[in-house]
Amino acid sequence: MQFLQPPGWVQPKGYANGVAASGRTICVSGMIGWDAEGRFQTSDFAGQVEQALRNIVAVLAEANAGPEHVVRMTWYVTDKKEYVAAYKEIGVAYRAVFGRHFPAMTAVQVAGLIEDEAKVEIEVTAIVPEAA
Repeated sequence: MQFLQPPGWVQPKGYANGVAASGRTICVSGMIGWDAEGRFQTSDFAGQVEQALRNIVAVLAEANAGPEHVVRMTWYVTDKKEYVAAYKEIGVAYRAVFGRHFPAMTAVQVAGLIEDEAKVEIEVTAIVPEAA
């Protein structure tokens, strides 16, 4: 995996500008902050982020992959202001689940998610090297 940082660009915080990798591709559909039984345990934004990330890790594990293989993340948030206000707590939750692995990321505000209680939905693409 090669993280792409053009010379002279400011180093991004919490994500990469780009990632190049080759191997087996794993696509994880949008995960939200509910548990394995489809129940929300919190309405807290960072809490939902942490659960969504844990759900992603569980799906990746089914392919013998982990957070370190993620090359791209797309975050769909229902409230940009709530997302920004929770940056610090989101960072703590992110590092608790993904460590210090920061792939290419995009975050967009959407009008709503299919599950009304969901505040965030995160989808990822992972690439596992063929030797792994």
